Amino acid sequence: MPKLPELVCPAGSLPALKTAIDHGADAVYMGLKNETNARNFAGLNFDEKSATAGIRYAHDKGRKVLMAINTFAQGVDISRWQRAVDQAADLGVDAVILADLGLMDYASRRHPNLRLHMSVQSSATNYEAVNLARDLFGVQRAVLPRVLTLDQVGHVIRHTDVEIEVFGFGSLCVMVEGRCLLSSYATGESPNTHGVCSPAKFVRWEQNGNTTSARLNDILIDQYGQNEPAGYPTLCKGRFEVQGDTYYALEEPTSLNVLEMLPQIIDIGVSAIKVEGRQRSPAYVAQVAKTLREAIDTAGREMQRFSVKPAWQAALGKLAEGQQQTLGAYNRPWK
Repeated sequence: MPKLPELVCPAGSLPALKTAIDHGADAVYMGLKNETNARNFAGLNFDEKSATAGIRYAHDKGRKVLMAINTFAQGVDISRWQRAVDQAADLGVDAVILADLGLMDYASRRHPNLRLHMSVQSSATNYEAVNLARDLFGVQRAVLPRVLTLDQVGHVIRHTDVEIEVFGFGSLCVMVEGRCLLSSYATGESPNTHGVCSPAKFVRWEQNGNTTSARLNDILIDQYGQNEPAGYPTLCKGRFEVQGDTYYALEEPTSLNVLEMLPQIIDIGVSAIKVEGRQRSPAYVAQVAKTLREAIDTAGREMQRFSVKPAWQAALGKLAEGQQQTLGAYNRPWK
């Protein structure tokens, strides 16, 4: 049986962390209650007490905890990010996920035994970038952006000894991960430093008869009929009028789902499969972790005989954005 990739699940709260562990996650990733992590939402994330409890819970069950310190340190006071690295080391996390090269340098010098993972927000799309981070800072794993084909992922893996982690389920981002200029233009706030690409305080819903309009600041993102499901208004997934036609001009609301490609992902040597969604509920985490755990284990046993069970697809379909699923950039046969 081939070596299986780790299943890495989101933990936006202590209940979500425990749920992920209980439903088959090999590792969870979490963040602190401050601007050092890219999902800095009110009501989410961990203080020292809950982080200590979560790490103990995971370690007692033989699982790993990764700390996301994946925003870029701001010049006004970079010590907040350095203190987050120190706190992660003191808490005993299994690795920190970093995007900022300066923080990688700090972590590698101050905590030489702390395992470093390169965040997707570093946008390392080739093995030269991954190997540079390894050589300079001792990075041991890199999370690849969701813009590469599976063949391109395999090319990276063949040219590095750094572990490679890829996304397997959740919302997609068509921009440079976490640094969307569209969102910054519309709201004046960077998705990287403010936790989300469409902050709730800028979202407005307007009812006009049987039509509901969704706006981000003053920008009309979409309009929905009376019985039409309404999605959360993010700029890249809105419907816009272009030369007389109205459609999803940038990206349709859909979720990445790699179920049918699991044998290929295992075969090329991917070290970890990541689930997006620290802002999601424990119920979301439970269903995704349970489904992917069963699917990954089955794919490892059956490989070329593997087929996706309808129940798995249905379970993840209910959680997909817009209830649509895609293989994203992984499946581009012309590349």
